[in-house]
Amino acid sequence: MSIDRLVLAFAGVVILLSLVLTHYHNPNWMWLTAFVGANLLQSAFTGFCPLANILKAMGKKPGQAFD
Repeated sequence: MSIDRLVLAFAGVVILLSLVLTHYHNPNWMWLTAFVGANLLQSAFTGFCPLANILKAMGKKPGQAFD
């Protein structure tokens, strides 16, 4: 699996997890959803993604977005 797909999968899991935590635990977990969304938005414009850098350092193969 490429870095691009791993980043998207990780973001999706974190968003869904934060929504479940918001519903069952505390509404403040929505801030995690907002953080992930903001990080996805800024990475679309800048090409910088901390998770992509970590995955690249771990030896995962890059996709087209995070070379």
